[in-house]
Amino acid sequence: MLIRLVVFALFVLLLAYGFSWLADRPGDLSLIWEGQIYQTKLIVAASAIIALVAAMMIAWWFVRLVWTSPHSVTRYFRARKRDRGYQALSTGLIAAGAGNALLARKMAARSRGLIRADQEPLINLLEAQAALIEGRHDEARAKFEAMANDPETRELGLRGLYLEARRLGANEAARQYAEKAADNAPYLPWAAQATLEYRSQAGRWDDAIRLLEQQKAARVVEKAEANRLHAVLLTARAGEKLESNPTGARDDALQALKLASDFIPAALIAAKALFREGGVRKAASILEQAWKSAPHPEIGQAYVRARSGDSTLDRLKRAERLEGQRPNNVESLLVVAQAALDAQEFAKARAKAEAAARMQPREAAYLLLADIEEAETGDQGRVRHWLAQALKAPRDPAWVADGFVSDKWLPVSPVTGRLDAFEWKAPFGQIEGALEDGSTPASIETALKTLPPLRDVRPESPVNDHRIIELERAATIAEAVRPTPAPAPPSAKPKPAEPAVSDKAPAPSEAKPFFGGLPDDPGVRDPRVEPEPKTRLRLF
Repeated sequence: MLIRLVVFALFVLLLAYGFSWLADRPGDLSLIWEGQIYQTKLIVAASAIIALVAAMMIAWWFVRLVWTSPHSVTRYFRARKRDRGYQALSTGLIAAGAGNALLARKMAARSRGLIRADQEPLINLLEAQAALIEGRHDEARAKFEAMANDPETRELGLRGLYLEARRLGANEAARQYAEKAADNAPYLPWAAQATLEYRSQAGRWDDAIRLLEQQKAARVVEKAEANRLHAVLLTARAGEKLESNPTGARDDALQALKLASDFIPAALIAAKALFREGGVRKAASILEQAWKSAPHPEIGQAYVRARSGDSTLDRLKRAERLEGQRPNNVESLLVVAQAALDAQEFAKARAKAEAAARMQPREAAYLLLADIEEAETGDQGRVRHWLAQALKAPRDPAWVADGFVSDKWLPVSPVTGRLDAFEWKAPFGQIEGALEDGSTPASIETALKTLPPLRDVRPESPVNDHRIIELERAATIAEAVRPTPAPAPPSAKPKPAEPAVSDKAPAPSEAKPFFGGLPDDPGVRDPRVEPEPKTRLRLF
């Protein structure tokens, strides 16, 4: 509009300049027509010519207006009808979004009467939404299929069909719709994400990585998120290659670490692959870097047991090296405590476990104290005390995804199929206050104060067991060679029977003989006499 005004102003100025130029240069204009001479001023002739041109233009405009008036009238009413249809369509979409199925259906019918459906595909969307609100899913699917066949609304129809398939639990159909949409338009976030998850669930890691690269090129996902997902996919592929192709697993895991340097599963797989190839030093370096960024019990266990031929004292030294890299850390203390327990250095193991419990009173620390108590003293009362503290303590972190707790990392959630869903965290928070039995989680200081006194109970050694076996064998031989006493005469009074149950344990010489073997062979014991089983308390 502004350009037109400028052009009109320039035209008026140019016309005024022309008349001024003619006025400054007077002259006469003569015209001889059929023997008659017509003479006039030049300025008058120019004005007449301009007026004639203007009159012709006005006459042409009027004739054109009269000629095109029927079409103009038709177009006016058609535009008015279209405007009313779009108004009804807008009202219907708002009603569908608000959940008003009655008004949405009414506005859809009005829109279809005012606008042709082939000219406005949003009418099909409005009718599909109204059908979904009213619960007529078959009709809605038919509308979505019609939109999927139209190139203009193909993506919208595929999304509707995908959501309907997910609602019905038809995962295979949903996967096909998502992959079709992703192939036609990889920039669609919903289609790309769904296809990526489906390919990951099926273990098609190469296809998933290729699709992720397309999404990254189309900038569907952010660079940081794309690198993280790429690392997850590479780690998953490396995990499958670890047994059959350690070299390929190593390459994938190292590439994943380049994309996400703090990704614990990638560091573990890379270290395991290097261990199998004999690269212990490089594997230890990778584990140390991962431990510095985020101490993890699996990292500590893999580092301590890097060489299978190491003694328990060597493993303890490696655990202490890890502790030196991250001092005053719970995981560091627990790793050293476990290694000290394996090396039979109970004082150090107990001190580290108690320090870990002071820092974070978790169940792992109390379970480790129970193991130390059983290995050092064998006092089952004290062992049960630590087990009771473990039951009341907060749970240890684990791999958790969508409420599912796994003992190892998985690339995909088994509940929802979401990629990179597992996190290392506590499965659930400890309830504040008293527990169900009325007790409360106690601190390590309280647990030490209430620890039962140590009894003189020591586990039986193999030497003592061997002596008992020798005594039983000697008693058996003595019983076998003892002469049988002569029967008493009838007049003799029978001796009173001994009580069937005695409070005292029988002496070695009174042990019952073996059956089914030689006198000097242990053979088979009397089935009527069963040894008393030893009970061991375990925490599941």
